[in-house]
Amino acid sequence: MKPNCKTIPHWDLRIVKAACALLACALWVNPAFGQATTTNGPVRITLDEAIQLAIQHNHFLIAMRTTIQQSEAEEVTQGLRPNPSLFVDWEYLPLFGSPANQNPDVYSGVSTGAYLKNNTEGDVGLSYLFERGGKRLDRLQAQKDITAQTRSQVADNERGLTFQVATLFYNAQLAESTLDLAEQDLKSFRTTVDISEHQFQVGGLSENNYLMIKLQLLQFESDEEQALLAKAQSLSDLRQLLGYESVSADYDVVADFEYVPVKVDLGDLQVKALQNRPDLRAAAQGVTAANSQYQLQKAIGKQDVTVSANYTHANGISGVSVLGSIPLAIHNRNQGEIARSRYAITQSQEQQEFTNGQVLTDVKDAYEGLQSNDKLVLLYRTKYLDVATQSRDISEYAYKRGGLALLDFLDAERSYRATQLGYRQTLASYLLAVEQLREAVGVRTLP
Repeated sequence: MKPNCKTIPHWDLRIVKAACALLACALWVNPAFGQATTTNGPVRITLDEAIQLAIQHNHFLIAMRTTIQQSEAEEVTQGLRPNPSLFVDWEYLPLFGSPANQNPDVYSGVSTGAYLKNNTEGDVGLSYLFERGGKRLDRLQAQKDITAQTRSQVADNERGLTFQVATLFYNAQLAESTLDLAEQDLKSFRTTVDISEHQFQVGGLSENNYLMIKLQLLQFESDEEQALLAKAQSLSDLRQLLGYESVSADYDVVADFEYVPVKVDLGDLQVKALQNRPDLRAAAQGVTAANSQYQLQKAIGKQDVTVSANYTHANGISGVSVLGSIPLAIHNRNQGEIARSRYAITQSQEQQEFTNGQVLTDVKDAYEGLQSNDKLVLLYRTKYLDVATQSRDISEYAYKRGGLALLDFLDAERSYRATQLGYRQTLASYLLAVEQLREAVGVRTLP
């Protein structure tokens, strides 16, 4: 027995075809149509990811990179040879009618064509400027040296941008850690407020003490709001560095906000910095560029020769002329620019020496900052965090059982909060000191 299959009406087939056509268009316009969509939750990025996003999408850095392309385009200009000049002239052409009509005594019976052939003068020629002293090669080399220096300057901008990203990244992490602390403290203190309210209602606590506890709650709520604001502003400022459109508005940072000891040697750091700092490399390339400019100015002092070759047809006679000209270097021998470029070499050398000392100073300062912050972090971790926690816990236990005065309990709470906040700030300073040392050395991986 055959199955009872219903046939699709003609108008239903048209609907199916139209739907298929619409689906095909949607897939062609948007290949992701029909695929599993990603969640709309916040994007969480690490510090390394944030740095890469900034290097790729920061608009100021992208604008700076165009200076390399501009300099490379200028290399093309400086490497071009002079263009030859073509000149053509035809002299003694009759202006008003034929020559026979204008002067029948002289040109009677002379046709216009015969006059043009035998009584006018035509010239066709080429001239070319021959540069002496190797000017073109010197111009090209001088521009190439400028391009190399520009690349190093852009790399130094990347180094500075990396540190700015790290600063805002750790500011956001500090704000988030402070927010966690504020939320924990607020939750804990609200429990204390509830207990105090019960004690007040049963007559175990004076109204004044109860109100003092409620007022203390304002401080915890203020800490929470300030942490929320600090985090929002840090993320907003960081987004601007990353490239505003490169991350979503609800993005967040993620990393271990923890102490990781860094053991380094100052001498090794300074050696590595002298090898890797792009600003020092740019300063050295500045000396090279200054020397190239000096050689170019000396070449410009050489006088160029202009050579011309002409074909002349005059009065029925054809001839060739060859001409040459050169300026007489009596007054202007480019003395001023030669002297200026020579002094510019000294200027570049002094700037290189200054940058060399600045690199060593930066590494020394960053190293000392890291050592100091390391000691402070260890003081908190090995002693004061535990002391503050124990003091707070003991005070809270004693207060809830009537064995401690209210003011002493509130003082212990303030000391605990201040110690915890101080540790987080010191930890953020330590992590930022590590980043500052990386910036001073010019590498992401410390030796």
